Amino acid sequence: MLELGEMLQPHLAGTSLWPLMRQAGIVRAVGTFYQPDRLEYGEQPWDFLPMLRLKQQYNDNGFQLDVIEDRPPMELTKRGLPGRDEEIDHVITLIENMGRLEVPVWCYAWMADFGWLRTSTTIPARGGSTVSGFNLDLMRDAPPTPQGSLSEETLWSSLKYFLDCVLPAAERAGVTLAMHPDDPPRSPIRAVGRIMSSIEGFDRLLSLNPSARNAITFCQGNFRLMTDDLPAAIHHFGRQGKIAFVHMRDVAGTRDNFVETWHDAGPTDMVACFNAYREIGFDGVMRSDHVPSLIGEEDLIAGYGTLGRLFAVGYLRGLQQAAFH
Repeated sequence: MLELGEMLQPHLAGTSLWPLMRQAGIVRAVGTFYQPDRLEYGEQPWDFLPMLRLKQQYNDNGFQLDVIEDRPPMELTKRGLPGRDEEIDHVITLIENMGRLEVPVWCYAWMADFGWLRTSTTIPARGGSTVSGFNLDLMRDAPPTPQGSLSEETLWSSLKYFLDCVLPAAERAGVTLAMHPDDPPRSPIRAVGRIMSSIEGFDRLLSLNPSARNAITFCQGNFRLMTDDLPAAIHHFGRQGKIAFVHMRDVAGTRDNFVETWHDAGPTDMVACFNAYREIGFDGVMRSDHVPSLIGEEDLIAGYGTLGRLFAVGYLRGLQQAAFH
C-alpha cells in the first residue's frame, strides 16, 4: 500500500513542523542523521546507539521511521580512491544497524562532489511564493570542482564495486538500497560525470547486481526530465519490483533549463501517476519534495518549508484517496 510520509529532520523536532505533519495525518517518517551536537563522544551518526535514539525520538512523537535519507561520507568511494573501503565499512555499519532497528529503506545517491544543484532558489511563483530552478547557460563558465574531472566510466566502475561490497550486508539485514537520480539529470556538470540521469542508466544500475535489495528512489521531478511518459516509467520499474521509495514533485522545462512547480501546477498528469502506482501494487513510502517557499516563512531551506509541505501533503492525500479508494 502506498503510504504518505515526510522528511522530518531531527534538528527541526522543536519547531512546528513535526506536530503539524502529525496533525496532517503523517505517520511515516523519512529520517536524517543526528547532527554532531546530539552525539556522545566517539559516536558516529550511523552507530547503533545514535540510530536507536533517533528511532525512539520519532516513535515518541507518533511517527514510524521507515526510510533513512542520509549517508556517511562516500566521496572516495564514488571516485574509486584509496580509503573507499573504510567508507564502505561505515555504510555497512549503517545498513546493519538499520536492520537491527527494522528501518527497511536507505535512500542514497551517486552524485560525486556535490548533490542536487540549482542556479536559483528565488524564482517568483504563484501568489508571491518562490521556487527553485536550474539553467545550464548560467553554468557554462563554472570552473571544475576542486577534486577535478571525473568520468562516467569511473563512476560505473566504483558503483559496481560498492554494490558488490554492500548488497550482501543489505540482504542479511533486510534493508533495501534505493538509488536517487542525479539532480539535475544531465552529464557532465563542472567536469563531473553523472550516471543516474536516464532510464537506461537505471536499467544498467539494476543489471550491475541481481540482488532484490538493489532498487531505486523514483523521484518524479528527475524522471520527468528523462521521459515524456512517467506512467510508463513507473510501470517499467514497478513491474520489476524495483521502486522502493518515491519523491513526489513536478518541474516545467528540460533537464538543462527547468523550474520546479507547485505540486498542482506542473505539466505532469499526477492522477495518471497515482493510478500507475496502484496498478503496479506499490507498497512503500511516498514523500513530497521541493515544495515552494511561502510568504511568512523565514530562515528555511529552499524546497523544505513547512507551509509548502502542508499544501503538498493535502494535495497528495487527495490523489491517494482518489486512486486507492
